[in-house]
Amino acid sequence: MTALVTASRSGAHAGRVTDVPDPEVPERATRRRFTAAYKLGILEAYDAATEPGDKGALLRREGLYSSHIVGWRNARDAGALQGLDRKRGRKPADPREGEVARLRRRAERAEAELAKARLIIDVQGKVSALLDALSDSAEPPKDSTR
Repeated sequence: MTALVTASRSGAHAGRVTDVPDPEVPERATRRRFTAAYKLGILEAYDAATEPGDKGALLRREGLYSSHIVGWRNARDAGALQGLDRKRGRKPADPREGEVARLRRRAERAEAELAKARLIIDVQGKVSALLDALSDSAEPPKDSTR
């Protein structure tokens, strides 16, 4: 990516503003990546060049080396360029798998809540039985006189 800087030139054309490419080098160099379609297009253009100097002009215009052409041609002949258009990395997750995982988590939460509810009901039953036993023993006898 080349940014343009406006600069004024001194001399016979003083005051005239021209566009000059920015001479700054990027902070970090990055390796160029070529798509399979680009490689195949360059190979077709390179093979179609018949005039003397056309192949060299193509390489200079694109900023390529003849070793690129040799490697890409070998890859094309081996059938390796067809697989390069696939996206790299992990395949996207199947939406059904996400739905199944969500439903499993929901079922696990529901089962945990059910186990808690059963425990609470069991404890409440025992507390009720204990209170009944205490209230029976705490009642005064009915034949007592006052």
